[in-house]
Amino acid sequence: MVLEGNPDVGSPRTSDLQHPGSKGSCILSSPGEEAPPGEEPVKYGELIVLGYNGCLASGDKGRRRSRLALSRRPHANGVKPDVMHHISTPLVSKIGRSTENMIDFVVTDTSPGGGATEGPSAQSTISRYACRILCDRRPPYTARIYAAGFDASSNIFLGERAAKWRTPDGLMDGLTTNGVLVMHPAGGFSEDSAPGVWREISVCGNVYTLRDSRSAQQRGKLVENESNVLQDGSLIDLCGATLLWRTPAGLLRAPTLKQLEAQRQEANAARPQCPVGLSTLAFPSPARGRTAPDKQQPWVYVRCGHVHGYHGWGCRRERGPQERECPLCRLVGPYVPLWLGQEAGLCLDPGPPSHAFAPCGHVCSEKTARYWAQTPLPHGTHAFHAACPFCGAWLTGEHGCVRLIFQGPLD
Repeated sequence: MVLEGNPDVGSPRTSDLQHPGSKGSCILSSPGEEAPPGEEPVKYGELIVLGYNGCLASGDKGRRRSRLALSRRPHANGVKPDVMHHISTPLVSKIGRSTENMIDFVVTDTSPGGGATEGPSAQSTISRYACRILCDRRPPYTARIYAAGFDASSNIFLGERAAKWRTPDGLMDGLTTNGVLVMHPAGGFSEDSAPGVWREISVCGNVYTLRDSRSAQQRGKLVENESNVLQDGSLIDLCGATLLWRTPAGLLRAPTLKQLEAQRQEANAARPQCPVGLSTLAFPSPARGRTAPDKQQPWVYVRCGHVHGYHGWGCRRERGPQERECPLCRLVGPYVPLWLGQEAGLCLDPGPPSHAFAPCGHVCSEKTARYWAQTPLPHGTHAFHAACPFCGAWLTGEHGCVRLIFQGPLD
């Protein structure tokens, strides 16, 4: 599997998501298999990191990017269990640097308060070799996820505090210290989707119920009727970053960037006006990036959904710095600028941008907003909280999103 944007990858069929940390204790080998010559590259799917809205703040570069396509490598190197060792001093082994060739995709912690941090975090909870994805080289190109990844010596090390055990068939299995959690949506990732149940994936790909806390040494119960096969819309949580898996078929149903741009231009062509200042509002071009709002930027009262231009009317600072009273309905709540969601892969349908997440103000279709607003994402050791998929901000209010109410031009 070749991950786009990294020409130096050397670990076929295995995608290792990496973050600096420490691990130690189970070893597997990785034999290879030749791919049929002359075949066109096959795309297995894409991984999208929640919270970046289409691009890292510093730009997508090499193995650090917000979205990565997984394609078939020229040569396969699927893995199978081999020799197992117990190591008393795991730090002797040279492991865990993002410059190693077997690392295909580097992720960093996403701030739950909104936005994402791209630099290393002293409090990072993501495992050094967080997980790996194995894809069948023949149709239907099934993708499976496993906890932990291989180092330069084709070894897997689990930390001293990580849960590990011997299986009935004599193999070693285990969990990373803070776990790799997966949630498959009910009904697929479509207009009829509903959140599924979060499970934990082991090193050997077995499915377990969640531990009492994220780093507890006692594993959950084995779920025998579920598998580690990724589906369109599967969420992967690495305890610090959450990724969305999209299949090629699923991406065909998602809106394209051209469609999102056409929707922006259509919304601006309707010439929505501020009910107070009577000025014409317009969503800014994505090329501007998320800089300071301009004078035509739409703003919204997130409790009621009434859209205005920026003004200083109705401040209620005794309730908070962003609290304003809507001049149309008198409801008091956060007053924030609206930003269009630009990561098309996070959208369930190509519907018009009619709803905004509260309190961040990111705009998307109604079905997309309602799906993410009812999807609990893991946070900390045992908490779950719905968040905006475009910026990572925790959602607030009764519904987590609001229908936008625009006023048309008076003429």
